Amino acid sequence: MANKKTMWITRTGVLLALLLALQWATLGTKAFAGQYITGSLVNCVLAVSALTAGLSSGLVIALLSPIFAYLLGIAPQLVVVPAIMAGNCALVLVLWAVGRGDAPMWRKAVAVVLAAVCKFVVLYLLVVQVICGVGASFLLGQSFFGAPVLLQPMIQALPLTFSWPQLITALIGGTLGVLVSRILDRAKA
Repeated sequence: MANKKTMWITRTGVLLALLLALQWATLGTKAFAGQYITGSLVNCVLAVSALTAGLSSGLVIALLSPIFAYLLGIAPQLVVVPAIMAGNCALVLVLWAVGRGDAPMWRKAVAVVLAAVCKFVVLYLLVVQVICGVGASFLLGQSFFGAPVLLQPMIQALPLTFSWPQLITALIGGTLGVLVSRILDRAKA
């Protein structure tokens, strides 16, 4: 039992360190390309964690990733962090449920597509429809510890950031994650 717990802590810690290093290393990428590079790499780490380290590890990384992104200045506003957490958790849950273990490659491919669509839908609904839609009038002008919750320019920028690019980065990252997890599984054997 202690060995399993130690392995979980080690795997989760290594994947978190990798995630943070990748987020930090891609800080200098251009705004438009940066979303595709950073987002794809983050989704890759999420996929690897779900497929190799397990559901609980994947969920921990899914929840901590947007916090790191916000602290590094990658996530544009604090108000979107919970939405990103929910999208990441959707990706991890679907990948783990459909593609874990010795699932054949066709099933892992289906898992990637389903997970990417689920993440896209969650982020689109929460950010575009709720935060920038019905919640915008309430959130605009509010402050949290002296910082504005939502600024007018963000209401215009967030819908593009949290729509179709999320589907693309989840598909790229999920595909890379499946390939990396296969390599890691073979190395364990």
